[in-house]
Amino acid sequence: MARPDFQTLPGTRDLLEPDSGRVRRLVDVFAEEADLAGFGQIVPPLFEDVGVFVRLGEASDIVAKELYAFTDKGGRDIALRPEFTASVCRSFVEKRPLTPWKTWYAGPNFRYDKPQRGRYRQFDQVGVEVIGTHDPEVDVELIALAWRFYQRLGLTDLTLLVNTLGDFAERPVYLDALRGYLEANTADLSEQARTTMAVNPLRVLDTKRPGDAEVAAGAPLLVDFLSDGAVDAWMQVQLGLDALEVPYEIAPRLVRGLDYYTRTTFEIISPGLDAAQNAVGGGGRYDGLVAALGGPPEPGVGFALGVDRTLLACDAAGAFPPTDRPVDVWVVATTAGTEALELVEELRRGGLRADRSYDRRSMKAQMKGADRSGAVVALIVGEDEAAAGTVSVRTLRGEGRQAPVERSRVVEHVSELVRSLES
Repeated sequence: MARPDFQTLPGTRDLLEPDSGRVRRLVDVFAEEADLAGFGQIVPPLFEDVGVFVRLGEASDIVAKELYAFTDKGGRDIALRPEFTASVCRSFVEKRPLTPWKTWYAGPNFRYDKPQRGRYRQFDQVGVEVIGTHDPEVDVELIALAWRFYQRLGLTDLTLLVNTLGDFAERPVYLDALRGYLEANTADLSEQARTTMAVNPLRVLDTKRPGDAEVAAGAPLLVDFLSDGAVDAWMQVQLGLDALEVPYEIAPRLVRGLDYYTRTTFEIISPGLDAAQNAVGGGGRYDGLVAALGGPPEPGVGFALGVDRTLLACDAAGAFPPTDRPVDVWVVATTAGTEALELVEELRRGGLRADRSYDRRSMKAQMKGADRSGAVVALIVGEDEAAAGTVSVRTLRGEGRQAPVERSRVVEHVSELVRSLES
């Protein structure tokens, strides 16, 4: 086969069935959990003024290296959305909904990252944000929502890591202590870590590079510098997780990858993924981001879960498999009339997934199509059935029984038959 003129770009791919259907089902499960918790959906634009995302922190790789930024035909500096939280906060500042504002989202983001297994330059996330409350129990509710969602997918071997980053007010004192420690160990740090340290030493704690990680392991802990208010909030988060029986581990050096986090931060990791890239999602508080985008000093908290990495974790655990049957019923018609056209329409209106063959193919060819489709039932309409006002209903599993059914009752009969075969 000749090489096509155009192919997908690096870090992108086409999602076809059954993979595309699996993603849709995952989003549906997440939407159900978000609805139960009182969240309404937001669909923000795919691109924003680049300044919206610069507020994420210039020390983060997302802003420094991975942002898809360009100047549009109107001379505006634009960036493709690398994550949802900044867009949600921009929307809050612009629209000013009542607080606490609880919203969920699903869709693609874009980062010029190194493509690898489970990490693409166009990638999907699902997540939630709550803006307008300091209550630590909201942090607990969000973590519990994410945990329930993963349990519904069948992922029972995940690990929840939690930490606190305290408030911005006490962070300068800690950063001075951390910077002093890192400067004393500069010789053991990589050039990249030294560059990060000059911009934001806190980000060095997030490193996955072995040599840098060894240095980070001996660094001062932020928990030793917390204010009384931050300590109290941190204890309430732990008490809440204990009360809801959500298992967790305290990870005192967990800082996540964005500069806007304060107080609670968390990450969920999967043993089924590569150890260096084993997070399926995470989030935390960002009590200064709304103000940084020109809004009131409203606190915020949220999380985002990676769809691709979550599905890789499902594959490793044998959970949430793809659906191998896109249709319930396959219509086979050898008459010259519109019987097939009418029948599939009635089935679809009756809530059944129905399809058919085209181009007036032979009965044998159409039955092969029925077998390949994965349908559980085939409906056959030939000249004899059309004259008698019936449809032959053939099961495509087990013994393959076939029986005539009155045309007027076929949708009701097939609905009951499909439910019985699926149970």
